[in-house]
Amino acid sequence: MPEPRPTPGSVMSRRQILGIGGAFGLLTTTGLATAATLARRPATTGAELRSTAPLPPAYRVPLPLPAVAKPVSTDGGTDHYEIVQRETDAEILPGLTTRLWTYGGTFPGPTIEARRGRPVTVSHRNELPVPTVVHLHGGRTPADSDGYPTDLVLPAGWPETPHIMPGMAGMGNATGAQHKAGAMTDPRAVTSRRTRDYTFPNDQRPALLWYHDHRMDFTAPAIWRGLAGLYIVRDDADDALGLPAGPREIPLMIADRAFSADGALTYPCLDPALRERPGVSDPYTAGVLGDVILVNGAPWPVHETDAARHRLRLLNASNARHYEIEARTEDGRRLDLVQIGTDQGLLAAPVTHRALPMAPAQRYDVVVDFAAAPVGSLVRIVNRLGAGRTRDIMAFRITRRPTTPDDSRIPPVLSTDLPHWRREDAVRTRDFAFRAGRTNGGHGWLIGGQPFDPARTDVTVPLGDTEIWRLIADVHHPVHLHLVGFRILTRGGRPPLPHDAGLKDTVSLRPGESAEIITRFDGYRGRYLFHCHNAEHEDMGMMANLEVV
Repeated sequence: MPEPRPTPGSVMSRRQILGIGGAFGLLTTTGLATAATLARRPATTGAELRSTAPLPPAYRVPLPLPAVAKPVSTDGGTDHYEIVQRETDAEILPGLTTRLWTYGGTFPGPTIEARRGRPVTVSHRNELPVPTVVHLHGGRTPADSDGYPTDLVLPAGWPETPHIMPGMAGMGNATGAQHKAGAMTDPRAVTSRRTRDYTFPNDQRPALLWYHDHRMDFTAPAIWRGLAGLYIVRDDADDALGLPAGPREIPLMIADRAFSADGALTYPCLDPALRERPGVSDPYTAGVLGDVILVNGAPWPVHETDAARHRLRLLNASNARHYEIEARTEDGRRLDLVQIGTDQGLLAAPVTHRALPMAPAQRYDVVVDFAAAPVGSLVRIVNRLGAGRTRDIMAFRITRRPTTPDDSRIPPVLSTDLPHWRREDAVRTRDFAFRAGRTNGGHGWLIGGQPFDPARTDVTVPLGDTEIWRLIADVHHPVHLHLVGFRILTRGGRPPLPHDAGLKDTVSLRPGESAEIITRFDGYRGRYLFHCHNAEHEDMGMMANLEVV
């Protein structure tokens, strides 16, 4: 009798595992055909909105540095913060006002600085007109604080219907009747009225994380409107390395947006109120790109600094745009980008790049040395994948030589606590295809041929098990796992690329590409997610449930 065909989440025999290679080859062939249809060019997935507002010249607006939040109390060994989610008006484009949804009244929201092993509790109060959910991206977080998409914080006056969720029917062209028919039930949803406490143990390696809205079906427009902020975990070992610190350690949240003539954010949602009908209009179902590049909420900013080493904490907070980062001097020289960390913290040893690709939600920790740049000159940070004004990101203006010698360094050994999982440690292997499809009569995005359903368990993993996951994409898909970090074993059957080093939580799959990752599911039991972090893909079905038991 033939062995059953593996499905997502199934345990596979050695013979089945060996057979996956052929299946992945077939998926790659069909995936490339889909990629040719849906990807506008190899560098992007999605369509670009065009601003009608007057846009400022590059490198005129000063770079803002997000404020560091102060705890309201530190009792009992826990740092407690309070953040109000509210609408605010801000000047992003010079001379114009933009209405934003914010954490604490700013975009990005306030940065939370945490210490490894010291818990943080954040009380979020929702004063926005719609429900919200907060996810700490990259956090090793108990399930009840992970920000599951149906664990809503309801605003005042919102009807108490916690178990009925809008269905993912608005996939570009679904009718209202289809939407109503697509409503879903989640009997495990845990909703709160106005306020919810999220607790983060911070029992993890030091790293740059970020927090953002994760409401089911409406994550993309909520992040677009401003619901994102930085979260940095530190420890004594990181502090003792001698890396650039203080004013020479700079967080950079990179995101693209588009603006109407009056300064309002432009986004092609089917329901501008974000209340009932999810999805975007047809040209943007593969992803929404903006034509204005913001860094820390400012368009193409400039930062004045000295000619010394700087530690840049990079986050791609765009919905769908990919970047390939370069640092260029005015005479055209490319400066080294010395990568010291990635999504889940420090590498074992530095890796030097001339260009560094970044998919949505990925983070990189790099050191750039401005010592050779003349005083008065610009060092531009550019996007090799951009065109026109989206090629520019920001610039550093070198205004002076250091007043004291630059005693920072990049040690040859950065960390010794990276996990060393081996293939033979894996107790099972699973395969997952990330592909376009149809759902409820419209365009959608599927994992293993299925759109997201909060009431369905897709994968069950015993706590402590090590697994290999094999992933295949049709177009660009940055695949993110909640709860755990992972190592990339292969890309397309070949060794991982230099920027794949270290412990990741988001792997960027290129059109038609497969990858193998390995991880150990430890930390906490409960219901978690894995999904594409192209936010439009995520809203349109490309999520799946992971149950750790």
